[in-house]
Amino acid sequence: MDSVLIAVYLCIAAALLFGYTNGFHDSANAIATSISTRALKPRVALGMAAVGNFVGAHLGAKVAKTVAEGLVVLPTGIDGLLIVMAGLLGAITWNFITWYFGLPTSSSHSLFGGIVGATMAGCLVITGSLNGWVLWSGIVDKIVLPTIVSPVVGFALGFLVMIAVYWIFKNGRPDKLNRGFRHAQTVSAAAMALGHGMQDAAKIIGVIVLALYVGGIQDSATHIPQWVYWVSAAVMAAGTYAGGWRIIKTMGRRIIDLGPPQGFAAETVASSVLYANTWLLGAPISTTHTITSAIMGVGSTGGKRAVRWGVARSIVIAWIITFPIAALVGALFYLPIQFLG
Repeated sequence: MDSVLIAVYLCIAAALLFGYTNGFHDSANAIATSISTRALKPRVALGMAAVGNFVGAHLGAKVAKTVAEGLVVLPTGIDGLLIVMAGLLGAITWNFITWYFGLPTSSSHSLFGGIVGATMAGCLVITGSLNGWVLWSGIVDKIVLPTIVSPVVGFALGFLVMIAVYWIFKNGRPDKLNRGFRHAQTVSAAAMALGHGMQDAAKIIGVIVLALYVGGIQDSATHIPQWVYWVSAAVMAAGTYAGGWRIIKTMGRRIIDLGPPQGFAAETVASSVLYANTWLLGAPISTTHTITSAIMGVGSTGGKRAVRWGVARSIVIAWIITFPIAALVGALFYLPIQFLG
C-alpha cells in the first residue's frame, strides 16, 4: 500500500480518536448543569447529549470549512500528513492530561494548538523558517478574538438572563419553580448538546477533510464527503455517552451551587452564543469556555461569594495555557514523527 495512503488512514484514525476524547472530555458542556440540578438522570442526559452531538455534526459545515482551510496551509503529500498526525497527537495528549485533573479546558484549543505547533515545527524543519504555513490572520480572526469575546458575552448574558429570571418569577413558589425549570432544562440541555455537535464535531470533520486534501484523496479543502459527517458524529456521540465524570463534577458542583433556574439560564445563554457563532460567523469557538463563563455569570447574581473564584481562576488559567502547551506538545511529537516520511 502507498505510504501516503497509509498516512491518510492514520490521520483519520487519530482524528477519530481525538473525537472520542473530545466527546468524553466535553460531555460536561451539555449535561453537567442538568445532572447537578437533577433535571435529568446521568445516563439519560448522556444519551441525549450523544444524540444532540450526532445531529449537530451535520449542521456545522461552516465551522468545518474554517478548520480545513482557514488556519494553516500545509504541503501536500507525506510531509503535510505527518504534521496533521503530530498535531492530533498533541491535542489528544493534552485532552487526557486535563481530563485526569478534572479541568474543563477547551478540546478545540487543544486541537488548534496541536496543529499550529506541529505546523510551525514542520515549517522550520522543511523550509528553515517559521513563516508561511500558519495563517495568523485566520488564527486571530477565527480563534483569538472569539476566544476573548465569547466568554465575556457568555458571562454578561448569563448575569442578565438570571436577573431577568429572578424578576419575572419573583412571586413564584420555589418548589413549583424548581419543578418547572427542571422540565425546561430538558430543552435547554438538548439545545446545548446540538450546539456542541455543531462546533466540536465540525472541527473533527475539518481535520479529516484537511487530511484528505493534503493526502491528495480529494482536490478541494472544503468539500465534505457524507461519510465524514457520519463517522465524526458517531465517535463524538460514543465518547459523549462514555461520560467525562471528573469534568462533570467540576462544571456542575464546584463552580457554583446550581439550581434548576440557574442551570436553565446558563444552558440557554451558552447554546445561543454557540448558534450565533456557528451560523453567522463560522467561528470555531470553545463550547467549554462558553458554558463555563455562562455558569459564572449566572452564579455572580448571588453575590461575590456565590461563585467559587478559586476554582474559576484555575479554570481560566487552564484556558490560557491550553493553546501554547498543546502547540508545544504538537511540535515535540513532530520531531520524531518526521522521520517516518
